[in-house]
Amino acid sequence: MRMTTPYRFFVLFVGLSAAVGAPSETVTFENLAPHPRLMLSESRLDLLQESATDDRALTRMVRELLDSADAVLEAEPLVHELKGPRLLHVSRDCLRRVYTLALAWRWTGEEVYAEGARANLEAVCAFPDWNPSHFLDTAEMSHAVAIGYDWLYDYLDDASRERIRQGLIEHGLKPGVAAYTEKNPWWINSSFNWNQVCNSGLLIGALALAESDPTYAEVIVPAAVASLPNALKSYNPDGVWSEGPAYWGYATRYTAYGLAALQSALGSTFGLGDLPGLAKTAYFPLLTAGPTGLYMNFADSGQNSRRKPLPTLFWLADTYGLPDVAWAEHQLLKEQSARPHHIIWYVPEPSSGAALPQDSYFDSSVPVAVSRSAWDDPEALFLAMKGGYNQVNHGHLDLGNFEFDALGNRWARDLGSDNYNLPGYWDKKKGGKRWQYYRLNSESHNVPLVDGQGQDPNAKAKILRVGATDAGAFLVVDLSSAYPDSTERVIRGGKTIADRRGAVIQDEFTLTRPVPLLWGMTTDAEIMIMPDGHAVLLQNGERLHVTLTGPPGAHFSVESAERTG
Repeated sequence: MRMTTPYRFFVLFVGLSAAVGAPSETVTFENLAPHPRLMLSESRLDLLQESATDDRALTRMVRELLDSADAVLEAEPLVHELKGPRLLHVSRDCLRRVYTLALAWRWTGEEVYAEGARANLEAVCAFPDWNPSHFLDTAEMSHAVAIGYDWLYDYLDDASRERIRQGLIEHGLKPGVAAYTEKNPWWINSSFNWNQVCNSGLLIGALALAESDPTYAEVIVPAAVASLPNALKSYNPDGVWSEGPAYWGYATRYTAYGLAALQSALGSTFGLGDLPGLAKTAYFPLLTAGPTGLYMNFADSGQNSRRKPLPTLFWLADTYGLPDVAWAEHQLLKEQSARPHHIIWYVPEPSSGAALPQDSYFDSSVPVAVSRSAWDDPEALFLAMKGGYNQVNHGHLDLGNFEFDALGNRWARDLGSDNYNLPGYWDKKKGGKRWQYYRLNSESHNVPLVDGQGQDPNAKAKILRVGATDAGAFLVVDLSSAYPDSTERVIRGGKTIADRRGAVIQDEFTLTRPVPLLWGMTTDAEIMIMPDGHAVLLQNGERLHVTLTGPPGAHFSVESAERTG
């Protein structure tokens, strides 16, 4: 690899040593708003259009919306096509098309956009079903059709309106009522993303028809409002999302959809918006994205999951009065394209953003600590570590995992999720098939192996101490339950040092018998083992020095992470 000069150095030292609350209000429909009632009222649209005359950022977003709408008009018709057990790709495509076209029509009044939206709505309403066996598909399609029906209500003729209404009832609301009153599916009591998606998709569908078919709304909306706290409590107390930053985007997006629809249609979120953690959760994706733009990639995130524009941040910024969050989102939008909800939930750019902290600790069932050397330097140092429990939804065997950025590169990384359709991918029990997949087990993560074994699938890791000074920050986590077979205690510490120009990872083992200890770190870098035993990692013209400080006799080796089967 050709290197540029002068070189800059960041050092990573490694050491091993052996020794719900319920909603606060009753749901009522007394204040049901007229169409369009879901998320974007006519009065709100009027204000946005007035603002766009002298707001360059909003004007650019509208231009991007109309370009997208023109492209959607050229797309092939939607068809009922399962991929594996899922129709979700079709539901999401329909949702994207409907929001884009319907918003373009409402903004411009050009009927070509309304007609395109109508055609897509009628196509999916003619499907034989919306795949209720995988209920995310049903919920997302209900959301799409409800928005189209509500926003295009005055455009649609009686026949089209009736076909769309019947499609929403037969394929969405009837299965929804059956779920709440008869089947009691697992997602109703879930603490994770299925809860927000299914409940919010259904309540949006029910609100769209609340005046013409109130029996569905009277069942679905109160049931969804009662179920949502099971997931919303997962943001407590500091806003962390235990399924990782990537799933934060999905879960929180649907949280915003549901609460925004309740507010616009009924004038209240019935206490859901007041639940602890929601007011803080906007900072989770901001603080867990490193200087490279890559997220702290825990749980089933994508391989290179990175910070992208998130319209939900505008909703959170407006709802909870967070100008620094709005400012941060605007900075990203100056380089990347907006989505329709950036317009729907638009917040004007504040004149400046408050300084975000260099060090943050998120206390939750999956606690996370992050530390960085600077916010305004794309080559800054970034160290992130986690605790938690291995049975968390979408979790991996990665208690104590760390990731590390410096000099514009991610040096210590997480490979992310595998193919969800692999046999036994969701078999999470001890000995389950899930833990045979390399990307999900301990071998691929930046954690120790003890006697050749990875972590116990039922293990939990408690954070013992956290702290920070101007010179650096630290976290200490107890990994003892992750290695029960041959250890009494395992403690991992992570610390930024040398005025945040390096980091130390230290593992301390109290063993019940002599066993081999293996310390691993996954990297994209080229690796050179030097004569004195330390390693030099080379990546994009930069170098990282990694020094093993102990125990005596320990040494580095290199092996490939590629798997052939």
